Amino acid sequence: MAKIFIIEDDVMVATLMKQALGKYDHELTHFTNAEDCLQNLHLNPDIVTVDYNLPGMNGIELMGRIKSYNSSIMVVLVSGQETLEVVVAAYKGGASEYIIKNDSLFVNLENSIRNLSMNVVLKREVEFLKDQIIDRHKYSNILGNSNPVIRVLKLIQKVEKSNIMVLVTGQSGTGKELVAKALHYNSPRNRKPFVTVNMGAIPEDLIESELFGHEKGAFTDARERRIGKFEEANEGTIFLDEIGEMNLHLQTKLLRVLQEKEITRIGSNKIIKLDFRMIAATNRNLATEVKEGRFREDLFYRIQGFLIHLPPLKERGDDVILLAKSFLTEFCKNNKMEQVQLSKEAAKFMLEYEWPGNIRELKAVMERAALLCENNTIQIEDLMFVQA
Repeated sequence: MAKIFIIEDDVMVATLMKQALGKYDHELTHFTNAEDCLQNLHLNPDIVTVDYNLPGMNGIELMGRIKSYNSSIMVVLVSGQETLEVVVAAYKGGASEYIIKNDSLFVNLENSIRNLSMNVVLKREVEFLKDQIIDRHKYSNILGNSNPVIRVLKLIQKVEKSNIMVLVTGQSGTGKELVAKALHYNSPRNRKPFVTVNMGAIPEDLIESELFGHEKGAFTDARERRIGKFEEANEGTIFLDEIGEMNLHLQTKLLRVLQEKEITRIGSNKIIKLDFRMIAATNRNLATEVKEGRFREDLFYRIQGFLIHLPPLKERGDDVILLAKSFLTEFCKNNKMEQVQLSKEAAKFMLEYEWPGNIRELKAVMERAALLCENNTIQIEDLMFVQA
């Protein structure tokens, strides 16, 4: 049912309270003083019963500290004080209930906890339902209604507010950068830079300078100081696409940057402290890369704080048609063309096709078909596929 802390310095009274509440299968924890309660609030109790007369700190003071830590914790103040001033102060301080220590104490406590625990159950149900609801407006760039896509959106929703590193995996063309952008622009860092680095597109002799920057004169062509991508992403997010392409030497340097959150520009001894979130992506199986000695095991575990795997397009069912229509609308609008439609035959063919190039291939096929088709309707013969 509920997780309940009992704060009572009289062990006999606390024992009787536990007996009164124990029949309801609550998780009960007893503390004899305020300090022990405060040190254990990280265990996230739902309800705390607080004795008014505690050594070192009265119940109203303790309640204030509890509410400062987590305002959603419900507090039941148990007191021998019946004066109006104390009762008013208790409710003003956020008490859910105020129970007098008299002959009816245990009956009143039992009734109070039963009512409050119903609120706990309702709150958990609401939180569960919220977790199931996806605000599609926040993820408008990620199109799709298939179960695999919904699972991806739920994962994004769970991790977007945190600073944990995320590894996005999936075949080439499945939309890994869209996921990285969704994570950044729905995070507390959304007003800070989002910096993308394609690790496979930068020449090996330039990549260290690209990532960490350099000072003027650090090497032959270093005519001026240049900040690197990590420094550019300070307070924001850096997205390392195709991280599996990184050589072992650079992997070692990256591991240190991630551990220490600091960089040193090439040609400088100055350490620059940074605050960034890193998201990485790869179309490789990094576990296999580790086994074959091409990727550092410690870096692999470091970047895989939270894994999001993107499904290939062939597993997304009717999303193929949804995406195709979106690409056609965008292409026709950008090229000032009349809107182009898909014939039923073309749509059926597309649903049966494997799409080895995934979303990227679909977009290219739709744009070519829009130019080739007659009468603004795409037929099967207009679907030109380029074999890799």
